[in-house]
Amino acid sequence: MKSLMKKWNQVSLVKQILIGLILGIILALAIPEAAKPIVIFGSLFVGALKAIAPVLVLFLVMSAIAQHKSGKKTNMKSVIILYLLGTFLAGLIAVIASFVFPVNLTLVKGAEGVTPPSGVVEVLKTLLLNIVDNPVNAIMNANYIGILAWAILLGLALKNAADSTKTLIGNFSDAVSKLVTWVIKLAPLGIMGLVFESITTNGLDALLGYGKLLAVLIGCMLFVAFVVNPIIVFTFIKQNPYPLVFKCLKESGVTAFFTRSSAANIPVNMKLCKDLSLNKDSYSVSIPLGATINMAGAAVTISVLTLAAVHTLGISVDLPTAIILSVLSAVCACGASGVAGGSLLLIPLACSLFGIPGDVAMQVVGVGFIIGVLQDSFETALNSSTDVLFTAAAEYKDWRKKGKKVEIKKIA
Repeated sequence: MKSLMKKWNQVSLVKQILIGLILGIILALAIPEAAKPIVIFGSLFVGALKAIAPVLVLFLVMSAIAQHKSGKKTNMKSVIILYLLGTFLAGLIAVIASFVFPVNLTLVKGAEGVTPPSGVVEVLKTLLLNIVDNPVNAIMNANYIGILAWAILLGLALKNAADSTKTLIGNFSDAVSKLVTWVIKLAPLGIMGLVFESITTNGLDALLGYGKLLAVLIGCMLFVAFVVNPIIVFTFIKQNPYPLVFKCLKESGVTAFFTRSSAANIPVNMKLCKDLSLNKDSYSVSIPLGATINMAGAAVTISVLTLAAVHTLGISVDLPTAIILSVLSAVCACGASGVAGGSLLLIPLACSLFGIPGDVAMQVVGVGFIIGVLQDSFETALNSSTDVLFTAAAEYKDWRKKGKKVEIKKIA
């Protein structure tokens, strides 16, 4: 048994996850009733990630800022520009695709129990209130805007603290990071449970009627992941971007696809940044920030579903309005983490741009919930993997300026 565990630990995490994925599919199709208890593995894995992520973000950001020395350069300005540019372009691509491949919906009920924000002002108000949330409450509710705000303020307040205090905070940060590596080792079991639950609970029958809508949604996200993002990264690092793109998708996108939570994937992204030898002062802030504002997938979802409603109702759209929708979807996407329900509940806000009634818009949200099994998975995989991609691109740009060679290690 000991030798078997030793051999298992020698297998790369990506291959371990692939094995868990295949086992989950086989069990769900072959013996769904007998294997039902393995669902607990998925719940435990996601629960553990969600539990440790807020604490990790608090200590990492606080420690990085407290120990940051004046004159020591970070890449946050470049990272934020990349986040906002990537989100806007994703929304723009979705708008273009929706005109090239127009989709009509069969509107259904199914979203009566949720309340969307009434306008952009409400979205911004929610975000501002999250910033001043009670720090304990922010950690308990995984409010990353609030956690980031308090971590930054505490870090700034501790910049002049004694070295022993800074060392203590750094030790706590390292200890929490170690806990995260232990949780990540459970990923194969967790993915197996999540895949099993997804197949046995939802199946794929409910998705067949929305094939064209899913094709446009997923097609846009894949286009952003494999065409738009690589072009953006190439302009920064001036070399083949695909080794970095594929590494981020494999090591971050795979787990994000199944956990369907950018917050839960923060520890995974932190580890990947460490493996890429990135500056901890930068990625300890940029990764949790990315989980909040880098929402290319959400921008795609908002644009595609809104224009699907527009086409269904026969509303004509001119070019200026389409561009405004691209900007609005990007703004809404950045605020998605501040609204309960994420990107789907911001669709009525975008629909209001075209005068679509609230009851019709909420039926579109209902469609979103039906296809959410795949839509949310692809959306989260794109969002989360891009956090690392853009963080790395910003730093590699500096490496290139300094004459330092950028080399991406291939996954074993």
